[in-house]
Amino acid sequence: MSKAFPSVSHLAHARRVFDIELAALRAVRAQLDGGFDEAVEMICHTLRERGKIIVMGIGKSGNIGHKISATLTSTGSTSVVLNSVDALHGDLGIVNDGDLLLALSYSGESSELLSLLPALKRFSIKMVAMTGGPRSSLARFSDVVLKVRVPKEACPFNLAPTASTTAMLVMGDALAMAVLQARGFRQQDFAKFHPSGAIGRILAARGFKQREFTGLEPSGAIGRAMLSRAADIMRSGPLNAVARQDLLVRDALLVMTQAQSGSLSVVDERGKLVGVFTDGDLRRQMTTDNNLLEQPLKRVMTRRPVRIHEQALAAQAVKIFNESSIDDLIVVNSKDEPVGLIDSQDLPKLKVM
Repeated sequence: MSKAFPSVSHLAHARRVFDIELAALRAVRAQLDGGFDEAVEMICHTLRERGKIIVMGIGKSGNIGHKISATLTSTGSTSVVLNSVDALHGDLGIVNDGDLLLALSYSGESSELLSLLPALKRFSIKMVAMTGGPRSSLARFSDVVLKVRVPKEACPFNLAPTASTTAMLVMGDALAMAVLQARGFRQQDFAKFHPSGAIGRILAARGFKQREFTGLEPSGAIGRAMLSRAADIMRSGPLNAVARQDLLVRDALLVMTQAQSGSLSVVDERGKLVGVFTDGDLRRQMTTDNNLLEQPLKRVMTRRPVRIHEQALAAQAVKIFNESSIDDLIVVNSKDEPVGLIDSQDLPKLKVM
């Protein structure tokens, strides 16, 4: 064991792996040729004709294939994974004329995969091979070859698929992104397929509205919450503490207590928001003003408070909380009147954060 693995730090091993895999990616990048363009055009043609992309691989290549298929699907390119073992026992039923097969095998000689090729040739399909063996059996059987040959694996024995699978992964990403561009896939199209999770939150924060999802309803509580409006998650009515700016602090505290709120929106004579007063303001100012309770709110409030429009997306409220050191966010209508309050403590139970 000590001979196979010299006495160097784990950090040094990690850097060695990074260096090898980075060198592998540079080598694969240098191998890109017109075959990549052909593969993109074939995939786009398949999708235009209502076909799908079938991804197939063995072992670690198969695992990479699952990720590539998922990336294609999430960016609007219909894709499925074909298990090579189950394919000969009925799963070939997912293959239709007009589909395209993306076959992954670093050697290009995987027997499980090659045994399927005669059966697949019964269909009118195109085949793109992703392999490190450009003269392999798989390559000869394919219409287009994407070369992913790497100088060596990151494994000290040059055996475990490491750099080669990274190369396949990046080639798959490059293919999916090129197809995305070629098909004119837009940011709002992303919203159709990512109503939930981190991407859903990002898209919602960028202002994509639920009606832009072209009829596809967001799935799950998080997806629904992130597409909600500020008006849907705010505290309103008796739970929204509001007071005129000439009200004394001692009376304002009663309003806050009745609303069970840690802050109060302060309005002028026309009902427009002019300030906010919080229990934090109370604690800070009591140390310097012995007569604080008898002061009108306009003398002790914080002017120009942070606010959000009632029709703004919930994700925008999350963004404001992340960027501002506040616990409560005032919700206003088009007349700049405070109609509600979003308490940061409510967000987790609403599944907005």
